[in-house]
Amino acid sequence: MNLHPVILSGGSGTRLWPLSREQYPKQLLALIGDDTMLQQTASRLDGFSGSLPVAAEPIVVCNEDYRFITAEQMRAIGHSACRILLEPIGRNTAPALTLAALSVAGENGDGVLLVMPADHVVRDREAFHRAVSIGLEAAQGGAMVTFGIVPERAETGYGYIRSGSECNPGVCEVVAFVEKPDANTAAEYVASGAYLWNSGLFMVRASIWLKAIGHFNPEMLAACEASLDGAVRDIDFVRIGRGAFEACPSDSIDYAVMEKLSATPELGIAPRVVPMSVGWSDVGAWDTLWALAEKDNAGNAGRGDVVFEGTTDCLVHATSRMVACVGVDGLIVVETPDAVMVAHKDHTQDVKKIVSRLKADNRSQVYAHRKIHRPWGCYDSIDNGQRFQVKHIEVKPGAALSLQMHHHRAEHWIVVRGTAKVTRGDETFLLTENQSTYIPLGVTHRLENPGKLMLEMIEVQSGSYLGEDDIVRFEDTYGRK
Repeated sequence: MNLHPVILSGGSGTRLWPLSREQYPKQLLALIGDDTMLQQTASRLDGFSGSLPVAAEPIVVCNEDYRFITAEQMRAIGHSACRILLEPIGRNTAPALTLAALSVAGENGDGVLLVMPADHVVRDREAFHRAVSIGLEAAQGGAMVTFGIVPERAETGYGYIRSGSECNPGVCEVVAFVEKPDANTAAEYVASGAYLWNSGLFMVRASIWLKAIGHFNPEMLAACEASLDGAVRDIDFVRIGRGAFEACPSDSIDYAVMEKLSATPELGIAPRVVPMSVGWSDVGAWDTLWALAEKDNAGNAGRGDVVFEGTTDCLVHATSRMVACVGVDGLIVVETPDAVMVAHKDHTQDVKKIVSRLKADNRSQVYAHRKIHRPWGCYDSIDNGQRFQVKHIEVKPGAALSLQMHHHRAEHWIVVRGTAKVTRGDETFLLTENQSTYIPLGVTHRLENPGKLMLEMIEVQSGSYLGEDDIVRFEDTYGRK
């Protein structure tokens, strides 16, 4: 039996807009430190020396829209052998865990699953390892274990767990789960010493979870079984069957199973909680990020090209240009190439209202950044106007775009660094720095990087329609239609 890390990477992070977007959510961002939140989560068990070995392949459950950047980030930290399950549609955490449990049970018979949301911060890895080790015996014995955070303050943004008597050293009974309280109730919870923050971290054997979900929600189990039976292996990914998964009920791990176990002793699955103090945060909004960040003597935290003058208690995140703050207090300023957000720290929860308004207006800034990541590299739309668009394109060494054609636009390509291999109709030729070529409308073409350096190009598109859906693909290394 192994300990299988299960990373749930399906969140959208709307309260961290404009840095977090639907197609590039917060778990893919480096918000604390140099690694992204996904990478930090995937590395959280590095060096673990508990009673079970950690499986070589972590399981990542994510949305298919950001599958390539997820795989690339996992490869960058040495997890190229991870198993990435692609959800065709979001159905909350209980179906995601069910897919992971079925995947482990089908290949290994059983194993202990450690469920970790990809958008959390854990600052004390050694303390986290100790907590996991404490909970392992209970999980191996058939209990469903969650991890409760010893509260640092009366927090109204988290749900709580009321813990009972200690069953084993460091492991307590779960008396009840409690919804997010008001301020007075939260203060009472903290003062009592009996309540913990609900971290959303769980540990359970695959067979035990499948037994529980089969009892409480057999429709969910059946839908997940059918969707996994209809799954297709696609390069690094397992594409879950869309039709069956769309029919799956949506529910969280807490509501679907964990909260019901105490009232169902005949099932023989005990709910347990391990209290822990590990420097945990779910980084739900910008004010939380300010609290976690390193600050100067005036309480300011800056990332990027930032200048403070007569400013206190501000967080400024600049990605593409200098941001200067003069004579302000308690502000959050987030600058990206296509959107700037300014908010008071006391109103960061309301950022999601802005996102809702932008989504209702179908604004592109909700869905993606100006810089778009692809499996072959990335492109940045640096300028556009009527009938033209200019892109900065980067192609990784050895990578190739699809063999394609456009109905409504022509393209001019200028190489600024590296070497490009160009297919244009029946021709194939090389371009080096400061050389260019022209791709007429309707001509089949492909761009490749045959070299060992990053290929950088400027592409000028011109035509009556410049949308990304004006692509007819004939061949594609990455299985895209």
